[in-house]
Amino acid sequence: MISKSAVQQAVEEWLEGKEYFLVDINISPDDRIVVEIDHADGVWIEDCADLSRHIESRLSRDEEDYELEVGSAGLGQPFRVHRQYEIHVGQEVETQLHDGHKFKGTLLSVSEEGFQLGIVQKVKEEGKKRPVTKEVPTDFRFDDVAYTKYLIKVK
Repeated sequence: MISKSAVQQAVEEWLEGKEYFLVDINISPDDRIVVEIDHADGVWIEDCADLSRHIESRLSRDEEDYELEVGSAGLGQPFRVHRQYEIHVGQEVETQLHDGHKFKGTLLSVSEEGFQLGIVQKVKEEGKKRPVTKEVPTDFRFDDVAYTKYLIKVK
């Protein structure tokens, strides 16, 4: 079986000096290798092909036969690394807590412990008869979150 560390080392070599970052490496028992990368401006197919060739140049098919797939993390997929939160600040996301509650809002900021969403809510303001719609900053701890993903809007 191909070692994850060998694949990770090859990926890290390729990533050096680039703005891409590693999201995940998955190797199945039958040596199907899936590498997911991401970038603030999106992932180009040419770069995936280049990374694939780089990984193949570091592995030997004589020692182990394998299937290699290199791609982007995917727009509708949950975030898996901290950097994905960072590149989506200012964008709409959906968060689900471990208790099942879901929240949609603008990702306002990210820290080591968690993040803050601006959630649109009706709020009763002093001196006004009716509630007003307002973006309320709400903090979330990573430990409490089941997933967060980029919210795709279709108009």
